[in-house]
Amino acid sequence: MSDRHRQAWDVLLVFLRLGCTSFGGPVAHIGYFRAEFVERRRWVPEGTFADLIALCQFMPGPASSQLGMSIGLLRAGPLGMFAAWVGFTLPSALLMLSFAYGVQAFGDVSNATWLKGLKLVAVAVVAQAVWGMAQSLAPDRPRATLAVAAALIALAVPSSLGQIAAIVLGAAVGATLLSRPALALDTEHVPLGLTLHRGVAVAALVLFFALLLLLPPLVAAAGNQSLGLFDAFYRAGALVFGGGHVVLPLLQAAVVPNGWVSNDTFLAGYGAAQAMPGPLFTFAAYLGAVMIPRPNGVLGALIGLIAIFAPSFLLVTGLLPFWDALRRRNIMQAMLHGVNAAVVGVLLAALYTPVWTAGVHAPAGFGLALAAFLALSFWAIAPWIVVVAGALAAAGLGALGVAL
Repeated sequence: MSDRHRQAWDVLLVFLRLGCTSFGGPVAHIGYFRAEFVERRRWVPEGTFADLIALCQFMPGPASSQLGMSIGLLRAGPLGMFAAWVGFTLPSALLMLSFAYGVQAFGDVSNATWLKGLKLVAVAVVAQAVWGMAQSLAPDRPRATLAVAAALIALAVPSSLGQIAAIVLGAAVGATLLSRPALALDTEHVPLGLTLHRGVAVAALVLFFALLLLLPPLVAAAGNQSLGLFDAFYRAGALVFGGGHVVLPLLQAAVVPNGWVSNDTFLAGYGAAQAMPGPLFTFAAYLGAVMIPRPNGVLGALIGLIAIFAPSFLLVTGLLPFWDALRRRNIMQAMLHGVNAAVVGVLLAALYTPVWTAGVHAPAGFGLALAAFLALSFWAIAPWIVVVAGALAAAGLGALGVAL
């Protein structure tokens, strides 16, 4: 086995474990990734990790999945990018497919105590990520102030527009105020452009826009249900900003009014998706499987899953080499100082809502989140162990009648 194939295998195994244990949504996923790839394995330096987060915030699609694809690409090339996606996506996709076939093992998950424990662990994971990134990316008064300003913007405009506005502010402030030599860009960066040829990147971007523009007339002309299914899910993955929860209305508009999926069936799958680890975009596998018209079942799930993630593959492949070239310019380096500080602020805002507001409702819940933060930050316990322990602890407290 060559070194590249061995690295890709390592990427697959690590992301497979993360795909089984990364609960809490895209913001929590970023925290899990940072703990695994920046702190524990040191595959990605802090500065590069923040640059990738900034890039993924600007791209449509699932930001945490795109971040994982980028890390896999840097580690083991295109095969590593595919391995990262498979590992992170497969567990929740299989669970959603099983649910589509009637394996309703989770029942009504909205009040399950073990699920509350997972949400509380997510609070600790995001808090650790914010704390660690703030120490390296917002260590002085100007950047700390910028991080807080970005958090206020993200809280005032609780949507992807607010996040993008905060990052744009960070870029503007960085270009004008943070270009002093004392704030020189961290030199420990991975050369992103070495992983792909520019011609491949351009071809990926051309294919992204070609599919977006040409699929609708092709569907209208051919009248093929498989092509129509691919078009509906590709368009959802290509046009949504803000992650999994934002894509759900687009998917509902694509599959419910035309009778492909009943609204009750859609809502049942949405409820189950909240309990799954990994990306919420795997909801597409459930919808593809429960489609009334064929293709459905396993084939429908595969079409839906591939279609909704295809834009992310093309955008990561197309933009990463150009992002590498841009960030090496002096003005871009100054802007990145501001952007990275703004990213800290965006994560800080997300720590409050939706992570804190969805997880902490009682003193016992706060105590469990605090214990998880202690285990992650000071005892350096592996995140997946903390996840399992948090779920078991919450289930035990719930059995004793303790409110979380």
